Amino acid sequence: MSEILKAVLFGIVEGITEWLPISSTGHLILLEEFMQLNMSPSFVNMFLVVIQLGAIMAVVLLYFNKIWPFGAGMSLLPEKKVLWYKIFAACMPAAVIGLLFDDYIEALFFNPWTVAIMLILFGIGFIGIENHNKKVTPRVNSLEEITYKDAFWIGMFQVVAAVFPGTSRSGSTILGGMVMGLRREVAAEFTFFLAVPVMFGASALKIAKHGLDFTSEELAVMGVGLISSFLVSIIAIKFLMTYIKKHDFKVFGWYRIVLGIVIILYFTMWNQV
Repeated sequence: MSEILKAVLFGIVEGITEWLPISSTGHLILLEEFMQLNMSPSFVNMFLVVIQLGAIMAVVLLYFNKIWPFGAGMSLLPEKKVLWYKIFAACMPAAVIGLLFDDYIEALFFNPWTVAIMLILFGIGFIGIENHNKKVTPRVNSLEEITYKDAFWIGMFQVVAAVFPGTSRSGSTILGGMVMGLRREVAAEFTFFLAVPVMFGASALKIAKHGLDFTSEELAVMGVGLISSFLVSIIAIKFLMTYIKKHDFKVFGWYRIVLGIVIILYFTMWNQV
């Protein structure tokens, strides 16, 4: 039962931090430092990625009408087809990096120091771009106005998140979108849609490495984590989209900076890294 309760907590943290630009991977790594699942390292490594599927299913539910590419008779809708082409164009850089270097990246960078540094750097980035954008009119005010060039460069920002935990996949792509001139809400929505193929692909890769031989306890833990992540993600997405209609991202930037400093102080004082 204790492992089930831990899975619920991991799912809650994933559901909140996957969509707020504060780094889900970073928070999950840190949570694992203080509350470890008493299960095999292979399963835990896979679980921390696969619970993101719950968060992704929340996007599919909330934005089904915007991302479902088929009309009557399962014919492709031209405008949805173009949107998915742009999504895949943005996903390709991170997909290539992930497939080629996943194990190396994990061995080199999945640690509290990297998390802390990237939290701080991108926190500063959010504050800086929001201050700059006060004097700038957004160039892109709808999903349809996103160009392939915009999509590609947003994808390059996503590569940073794929390599360095603590960056935040949503944070890096939202920031990249704003740098490219996207309105805040458009950058957030495009980020949500990018997560669908990226997280499905990452989860499939982790499951393939682990194998399909799960114990009943592992299935229960994974199922509970997915469900809690799904339910909390619905709330988090609705909150974020409501919040950014009237506010900017600077509060998340300051949160990232403070959390990064706390992490550095904690692991320095207790010498746990």
